[in-house]
Amino acid sequence: MRKLYAIGFPTLMAFDTLAQTCFKIAGNHALPFTADPAWLLRVAEQPWTWVALCGYLGAFLTWMRLLRDAPIGPAFAASHLEVVSVLLVSAWWLHERITLLQLFGALVIVLGIGLLAISESRETVDAPH
Repeated sequence: MRKLYAIGFPTLMAFDTLAQTCFKIAGNHALPFTADPAWLLRVAEQPWTWVALCGYLGAFLTWMRLLRDAPIGPAFAASHLEVVSVLLVSAWWLHERITLLQLFGALVIVLGIGLLAISESRETVDAPH
């Protein structure tokens, strides 16, 4: 089970991060935004859009596999680690600025997931056999 988590959650985070980052790049390349078919065509012509869709498909399939065995509370929380990974990838790859408030928020997310994981592991240990 631990192997599933050790492989599954980083894979989910990687697919989600890929999808979010690629949609951002596709959107930037399709500027200026206009609510018309021409803009939709510009978005559809971006290879980044298609990579993002593949990322979402990979995330969906990974998530469905994880949900078969992982407890829903910690799994749902851990699935939101992509918020942190997208923040870091955006700073590194897209040269976006990270504010102190964003860093604080990322820290709160990681700490919250850590606390849920500790709580879940204690419940598993304390559960009657």
